[in-house]
Amino acid sequence: MRPKGALPLAGGWAWFERAEVLSRTGAPEIVPASEIPGDVVEGLTAPRADIAGLSFDAPRLMGILNTTPDSFSDGRQFDAPAVALAHARAMAASGADIIDVGGESTRPGADLIAIDEETHRTAPVITAMRAGLATPISIDTRKAPVAKAAVAAGANLVNDVSGFTFDAALAPYCAEAGLPICVMHAQGDPQTMQKNPQYEDVLLDVYDYLAARVEALVALGIAHDQIIVDPGIGFGKTQAHNLTLLAGLSLFHGLGCPVLLGASRKRFIGDISGAASGAPRAPGSIGVALAGVAQGVQILRVHDVVETRGALTLWQAATMGGV
Repeated sequence: MRPKGALPLAGGWAWFERAEVLSRTGAPEIVPASEIPGDVVEGLTAPRADIAGLSFDAPRLMGILNTTPDSFSDGRQFDAPAVALAHARAMAASGADIIDVGGESTRPGADLIAIDEETHRTAPVITAMRAGLATPISIDTRKAPVAKAAVAAGANLVNDVSGFTFDAALAPYCAEAGLPICVMHAQGDPQTMQKNPQYEDVLLDVYDYLAARVEALVALGIAHDQIIVDPGIGFGKTQAHNLTLLAGLSLFHGLGCPVLLGASRKRFIGDISGAASGAPRAPGSIGVALAGVAQGVQILRVHDVVETRGALTLWQAATMGGV
C-alpha cells in the first residue's frame, strides 16, 4: 500500500515517502519527502527517457556476452563466433532486453589487448546478431575504434567501464554519433584496481565521481537523458565497499539517470555465499539483483538471463499482485 504523500521513484515501480540526507561533514538525517527541495524532487521522480528503444517502467535485463578467452566467469565459453551468436539468440529468447558484447576482459589483473584483436572479437559477432535479432546491442569497450566498428556492425549503445576516461576520442565520437552511453565508476584500471582500494566515503565518492562525469559528458554534447550510470561494483572496491554501495543504491537516482547494477557472479558473492566461481554464484547474483530492483535499479547486467527473468517475474507477482 503506497502511503499518502509518497512520491514515485524515477517514474517506475518504486516509491518513497522519506529521504536520507548524506553529508561529508555531519550525521545522516531522515527528512519527509515534503521537505526535499523541488529541483531534487524533480530529478528523483521524473520518468527516465527511453534509451536504445528501452523504456524503464519495469526492470530491464542486460545479458552478458563475453567473446573473450579470459573473462573471470565464462572465459572461452563464447569466444567462437558461432557459439557467441547462439548464446546471444538464447539470451534474447529468454528475456534479455539488451545484450552487452565485450571483447576485452576487465577482471582484476587483466591485461590490455590490442584494438584490432578486440574489434576482431566483437564486430563480426554483432554483425551476425544484427542479421537475425531485433534486440538492442551494447558494446562494452574503452576504445573509440572498437566502438566505431561495433556501431557500424549494428550496436546501439556504448558501455565504458572507465567512465570515458581511457580514450579521449570515445566520448566525442558518441556525442557526434548521437549514441546513448553507460558511464561506470572504477578506481584504477583492471591491472591495479584491487590493490588496496581506499575511499573517504565510498557512497559519496562514487556519487560525486559519476556526477562529474555526467556533467563533463553533457558538456561534450551527449544528452543527459541518454546517459546510464553504473556504480561499478567490484571495480576498485573491497567487499565492504561493495556492500555499502549495494545498501545505498537508491542514492544514485539523484543523478537523474537510469541506474545499472552489474554484480553478476562477482567475487564478493562467492566469498559471502561460499559458491565457487561461475554458475554456482547464480543464486547469490539473483539475490543481489532483486535487492537492487527493490531500490528502483532499472537495468541488471547478468550472466544468468533465464534464472534472473524467472526471479523477477515471481518478485513482481509476490510484491505487486500480478505479472
